[in-house]
Amino acid sequence: QVQLQASGGGLVQAGGSLRLSCAVSGRTFSKYPTGWFRQAPGQEREFVAAIKSGGRTYYGDSVKGRFTISGDNAKNTVYLQMNSLKPEDTAVYYCAVGLRLDSFTYYYTERGYDYWGQGTLVTVSS
Repeated sequence: QVQLQASGGGLVQAGGSLRLSCAVSGRTFSKYPTGWFRQAPGQEREFVAAIKSGGRTYYGDSVKGRFTISGDNAKNTVYLQMNSLKPEDTAVYYCAVGLRLDSFTYYYTERGYDYWGQGTLVTVSS
């Protein structure tokens, strides 16, 4: 069984920073993509960032240049460093891992992921 635990959310001021963590248990996923998505109330779930085993990272246009995804394979943990936060970043943030072959292709969409955490709420005030 694979379990993901997202943590680190909270209330921050616009322009501030926050670091989210996603701990993955069950096995080592160093060779598979791990991603972050977010969903604001009443809105579609949006791709935020993903990381692959080779260290390559990918970002959604709305967060590029402000957010950084990184991983610690020894700890089976993926991080999302969020800087220069804006009120529009307010959402529930979910981490996910993909174990399918096409996860390497569809890292930018929900179809690429098999396991999801429950999410952590980030609120950015103006």
